[in-house]
Amino acid sequence: MPAAMNFDFNLITVPFRMQPGLRRIDADAMQLTPLDASGQLYSEKRAVVEAGVSRQLVPGFDPQPALRAIAALGHSDADPALAFEEDFAVLDGTTGTLPFLCVCVPSHWAPEDKLGLDFAALHAPVADNALLVAASKQLVALATNGDCWERHVWTINPSPRYDQHPRRHTRTPWPAAGNFTAFARGSWLRAERQCFFPVGQGTKQAVFSIRVMLQPLAEAVNTPERAQRLHDSLASMTPAVLDYKGLTAAKEPLLRWLSECAARAAPQAQ
Repeated sequence: MPAAMNFDFNLITVPFRMQPGLRRIDADAMQLTPLDASGQLYSEKRAVVEAGVSRQLVPGFDPQPALRAIAALGHSDADPALAFEEDFAVLDGTTGTLPFLCVCVPSHWAPEDKLGLDFAALHAPVADNALLVAASKQLVALATNGDCWERHVWTINPSPRYDQHPRRHTRTPWPAAGNFTAFARGSWLRAERQCFFPVGQGTKQAVFSIRVMLQPLAEAVNTPERAQRLHDSLASMTPAVLDYKGLTAAKEPLLRWLSECAARAAPQAQ
């Protein structure tokens, strides 16, 4: 089963907007999550490590300072791919590129396609990306200025699988839309805590960490307030965002279910 979800529904914006949403956090709040070796996430990450495709490296780039920073923060010298729930990348503040990635469970993107790209190119496929692209240089400077930063993203997914690499796994189809309660029962809330923390050691680099969290949607939406917030955010997504997130076919049955949940005292899929 997936690991525990730790996601604040207040972070779901209404109306929904594609935006950086970076929040400065204290260094002591920048923590890594030990990976449970008996859990599903460990099994999926181990499969990627054993296949030899967990790391991507630009020739000539030295990842050791970043790996030392990860080890120091997580208090572990073990392989970071299997020691922590988080995946990792390095953002180089000088070039604005990602010269190193240790990513096992991407959300419908291929790490090998992002290696060496600058920040604007990295976000070119993102829907409604004008704000992100226009602020690329400022965001790189901010993320690599030596402070710690945090943001959260979320979506709804028909798959309980963490690893959603597009060339390793085809997209799981949505359930039949006829019964919206059954549709919700087959859906999952997928959230990511994304952080930047400094590499230091004479570099102008930051480690970008990604913690993927999964929970059955019917368990996550356990109050009318949560149902209403999720409903209103989903209802406000543009067609481009819905398509980018793979939610076009899911929008209407999910909105019907969320509307019903928002009207109940104790919403749950039946």
